[in-house]
Amino acid sequence: MVVQIELGEAARAPERVEPHEVREVRPDLAYLRTILVNVAFVGQPGAGDRGWVLVDCGITGTKGQIREAAASRFGEGARPAAILQTHGHFDHIGALEDFAAEWDAPVFAHALEAPYLTGRESYPPPDTSADGGIMPKLAPLFPRSPVDVSAHLRLLPDDGSVPPLPGWRWVHTPGHTPGHVSFFREADRTLIAGDAVISTGQESAYEVATQRLEMHGPPRYFTPDWVAARDSVRRLAALEPELVVTGHGRALAGPAMLKALHHLAAHFDEIAPPRHERA
Repeated sequence: MVVQIELGEAARAPERVEPHEVREVRPDLAYLRTILVNVAFVGQPGAGDRGWVLVDCGITGTKGQIREAAASRFGEGARPAAILQTHGHFDHIGALEDFAAEWDAPVFAHALEAPYLTGRESYPPPDTSADGGIMPKLAPLFPRSPVDVSAHLRLLPDDGSVPPLPGWRWVHTPGHTPGHVSFFREADRTLIAGDAVISTGQESAYEVATQRLEMHGPPRYFTPDWVAARDSVRRLAALEPELVVTGHGRALAGPAMLKALHHLAAHFDEIAPPRHERA
């Protein structure tokens, strides 16, 4: 087990746990852990049909869990105004094709992620030599093939806005994938980071199970471009977020979180990549 930057409980975001293990971290923002990965719900509780937005779609087999959580928070049968994809890895698109069709919802993603969401391109093979735990060795078992939501796909606008979410903007944070994006709201400095930074060691089965808190770069075994990943972390640190919801691990907040994020940004090349990728 390799801990990148250890965090104490002071860095854990205050949460209100709702039915179905939905964890509210802002009045209009909550997240749900689906086995390996988080999805986020943006919208006020009880917002009703088309009154909320889903960020990412979990891992295969968790569609029912996500649907039940959404119904509990927003109302039975309430469909999202849109689905936002931070990227298209298998653990973030498990229910995407089904939800896009069943909810007739637009799917917003970066243009560079479109090949993986329109059935045209598969992701590169994982780095099985990445250190940190057993998960890199298991990674060849994980799906890499694309999904196809062409009929519902919409590209995020060049001006950085997020059409279904006034007050939010998207930030291009490549490295983990070419078109990876994060979402930021300036008003309360809230960041939905996807996998650009995560808060647990995804390489370690033990850390995945225990959700041990740490500031961690993107998962080592599925990140092909470490220069871009470093620049993305620096871009996020420069936003000075006060709350971070990541794709893996618990939500983080406060001065301890921000100090660790800046440390990761400053020392990324020494901390985040697999040993064989370091200069």
